[in-house]
Amino acid sequence: MKRRSLIKAFTLTASIAAMGMSWTIQAAETIKVGILHSLSGTMAISETSLKDVALMTIDEINAKGGVNGKKLEPVVVDPASNWPLFAEKARQLLTQDKVAVVFGCWTSVSRKSVLPVFEELNGLLFYPVQYEGEEMSPNVFYTGAAPNQQAIPAVEYLMSEDGGSAKRFFLLGTDYVYPRTTNKILRAFLHSKGVKDSDIEEVYTPFGHADYQTIVANIKKFSAGGKTAVISTVNGDSNVPFYKELANQGLKATDVPVVAFSVGEEELRGIDTKPLVGNLAAWNYFESVDNPVNTKFVADWKAYAKAHNLPGADKAVTNDPMEATYVGIHMWAQAAEKAKSTDVDKVRDAMGGQTFAAPSGFTLTMDKTNHHLHKPVMIGEIQDDGQFNVVWQTKEPIRAEPWSPFIPGNDKKPDYAVKSN
Repeated sequence: MKRRSLIKAFTLTASIAAMGMSWTIQAAETIKVGILHSLSGTMAISETSLKDVALMTIDEINAKGGVNGKKLEPVVVDPASNWPLFAEKARQLLTQDKVAVVFGCWTSVSRKSVLPVFEELNGLLFYPVQYEGEEMSPNVFYTGAAPNQQAIPAVEYLMSEDGGSAKRFFLLGTDYVYPRTTNKILRAFLHSKGVKDSDIEEVYTPFGHADYQTIVANIKKFSAGGKTAVISTVNGDSNVPFYKELANQGLKATDVPVVAFSVGEEELRGIDTKPLVGNLAAWNYFESVDNPVNTKFVADWKAYAKAHNLPGADKAVTNDPMEATYVGIHMWAQAAEKAKSTDVDKVRDAMGGQTFAAPSGFTLTMDKTNHHLHKPVMIGEIQDDGQFNVVWQTKEPIRAEPWSPFIPGNDKKPDYAVKSN
């Protein structure tokens, strides 16, 4: 009897061990990749679509055989618009989930939160959103715009005859590092163009701010002093009440144009855009650009949204950070194929000089030294259907200047990636 029990126990143990080996082999046959975007809280309005387009891109790569013969396995976490939680989730992805790479973050405060974790653990983050520059980490590839690829050209456009010849500037932003640093750069740039401090107003609101009545009234008062433009670095769901208040108070683009750096097609989905026609956004891609690569990208996204029953799938749109996410994932896959490995150091070395035919209509290049994409600059005008008409763009992609020449001392900074800590 005892012998029979021992045989049964041995058989069971062997079966469990075999199952464990099977799971280990299965895990080894995939490459885990992390997706670190807020799916709840104030930034969910912007970041949820980045998670979804990342999953679509991973499906696309897997359908073509994956990377180095292995399928990609996404690991999705929700840092919930909570900046310290971003760091916790990043550490979890790298140490527990053992991901090869992470695609994520929107706000600079979230990126700054995770940066020490990636540098400590030698992880790799692809960051897909325009930002203030002043950073060049060996553990981050920046696929969004630096200030010279968005903010500076936008203000130059506003000062031009085509852009309305603005003489006064109302800088309105959410109160964190990206708007404050960008506006520091823009103030110095405006000074270099002869604009006085008395013609610059700078106002900040907290994340999730909803009451813009007084601020819009103050914009109207400020504009009485001469040709005025608003430069908005408002982020997240606060954009909805801000634009609604512009409409409520009848502030039209023909009177005071607003150029936004964090408002695209996705943020405009929930707003009646008819009163906002003519206001501007500066990006490096718009859904409306007409080229074969973008036609396929938009069609694939709409089909994906419908097939996966995403919220508002019947009105699914693409935008700049979605395109930057798409480009970044494909570039990482290309680099891993070139390196024949997902080892961070090997992939980092293979990333420099990678190119990709992007939906923007341009072939984008990852700079060989500064970890930033060369990107075209586009300025779009809001249309009544929530899309943008491109009114100005560069002829070629522009090399990023992460260290802005408008911040003293930056001319002494190296033009290659250096750890922040």
